[in-house]
Amino acid sequence: MGTLYLVATPIGNLEDISARALRILREVRLIAAEDTRVTRKLLTHYQIHTRQVSYFEHNKLSRLEQILGELVEGDVALVSDAGTPGLNDPGYELVRAAIQAGHPVSTVPGPASPVAALVASGLPTDAFLYVGYLPRKASDRRVALGRVVDLPYTLVFLESPHRLIETLNDMEDIFGDRPAAIARELTKLHEEIWRGNLSDARQHFDHARGEFVLVIAGRQKSEHKQWTQARVRAAARKRLARGEAATVVAAELAAESGWTRRDIYKLVSGRD
Repeated sequence: MGTLYLVATPIGNLEDISARALRILREVRLIAAEDTRVTRKLLTHYQIHTRQVSYFEHNKLSRLEQILGELVEGDVALVSDAGTPGLNDPGYELVRAAIQAGHPVSTVPGPASPVAALVASGLPTDAFLYVGYLPRKASDRRVALGRVVDLPYTLVFLESPHRLIETLNDMEDIFGDRPAAIARELTKLHEEIWRGNLSDARQHFDHARGEFVLVIAGRQKSEHKQWTQARVRAAARKRLARGEAATVVAAELAAESGWTRRDIYKLVSGRD
């Protein structure tokens, strides 16, 4: 019975791969890759000729039986385009299916951009929460941020370049002007790790390209959970000006401000 190996691959610099990972990639009967074209570059660089099959978000269900069948015959490696498989890719479903089918699952650790950014951020690392990608829809994104605004842990997010500024705006609105570290193009030629406050980040990264990891300080003990009425009014006016309904604004701010949804709705609807 074959083993499913979760093999971490470089997030940029091709030298960031372990000797064990290279051996496993040579020895397995099949590599299940998020994008075979991306993985082929790594395999070619190290002269590895193992057969590949694609395994990504839109074919993950149809590929499961095929990969499980390969595991009956021998070992299979799962890789993502970059970093540790199973983080923000469909690896979870394959891991679960392999376990349920009785196959051993083993990890071959290596690069992971969230951890790389965290340890270089200069922010506390003793307790942190990996959030991943936030929702694309603005109202859903702000609700998601509201759920973690009061946590004392360092927060780690991933973001794409075309939504970065919107996300930073929402973070400053909800978190306040907290310390942050933003990593761009980690381990690549144009790697950058910027450190400062959220209010300064938007201008620095205007028109920036690349993939981003955002590391944001958690709530400090000195921060007061309960907002003043003036702060609630100001935040509500800003959201209402964006065209959001009063009910949506009340729900969002309730998660952030310490006020009840009912009291916020009365305030923004003029019933106070």
